[in-house]
Amino acid sequence: MKIYSNHKLLFWTALLFFVFLTLNVCILPALTSQEIYQPLPDSKPLTQEEMAGKKIYVENGCIACHTQQVREVEMDKSFGSRPSIAADYARDKRLSFWQNTATLLGSERTGPDLTNIGARQSSKDWQYLHLYQPRSLVKQSVMPSYRWLFEEKDFLQKGDVEVKVPDEYKDHKFKVIVATKKAQELVAYLLSLKQTPLPKGTAPVEFIYKKEAKATEGKAAAGGLPDGGELFTANCSACHQTTGLGLPGAFPPLKGSPVVLGDNIEMYVTIIMKGYTGRPGYGPMPSVGTTANFTPEMVTAIMNHERSSWGNNAKPVKLEDVKAIMEKIK
Repeated sequence: MKIYSNHKLLFWTALLFFVFLTLNVCILPALTSQEIYQPLPDSKPLTQEEMAGKKIYVENGCIACHTQQVREVEMDKSFGSRPSIAADYARDKRLSFWQNTATLLGSERTGPDLTNIGARQSSKDWQYLHLYQPRSLVKQSVMPSYRWLFEEKDFLQKGDVEVKVPDEYKDHKFKVIVATKKAQELVAYLLSLKQTPLPKGTAPVEFIYKKEAKATEGKAAAGGLPDGGELFTANCSACHQTTGLGLPGAFPPLKGSPVVLGDNIEMYVTIIMKGYTGRPGYGPMPSVGTTANFTPEMVTAIMNHERSSWGNNAKPVKLEDVKAIMEKIK
């Protein structure tokens, strides 16, 4: 055939065929997807600080170990309230002309999925400490320490963000650890990662391969309440630890805590729902309950778990009392 003996004809034929395939397989479908998949109504674009943090996330190769995609399988339910959909990524843009990292879906889960980490772990103190030394919070963690994102100083200066690090993880016990601008930007990006609620009337995709519900065992769901131990593990243990001992110099203990064991139930509920500041030696606690949309049943279950664990022996709180307080502090 003439085409095989005419190198110019062969070249231009191959080039035109390549352009045709590129348009019809890559470019046109992508443009169509951009028109179809619009951002969810309540989604928000990244701020300048959060966008800078995303670049640091890419720069440090976080995508190698963390995904940002909640699959529709039941085992992913711990990472988000619903499976991810295309509209969740509609606001993603190129980082720069040369960087096409619009979505950071990832393909490995050496570490947990981060799709909803801003809601699952909303404590800045926890995020900073986890970056500085992951094993201070999770003993079995294989995540590297990102200590180059922090500075050691003899004393705090105006505007410094101190990281509460237990003495055993410091190189110099009497120095203070300060988050650099890069650390602050990275944490800002991590805290921005939250699943946007679907519009009212829109049903989420269902999780599949659901496990059969197990019969209630022991004190789980006592009195019709959810399992307080499971709720504590999912929402509280990262800071206060499964032992209830907290982390000296970072997070306060719940074992023997006067708040946990006391009779001021309104203060106790308010701390869970709205957070707390002003604890000497500790950073502020975020509004865990509000962020996680705790119901009165969930709050009651967590409180009763804390009041009866690790040697604590306080009388259970009543659901109706918690309901009344939550209605009052709205």
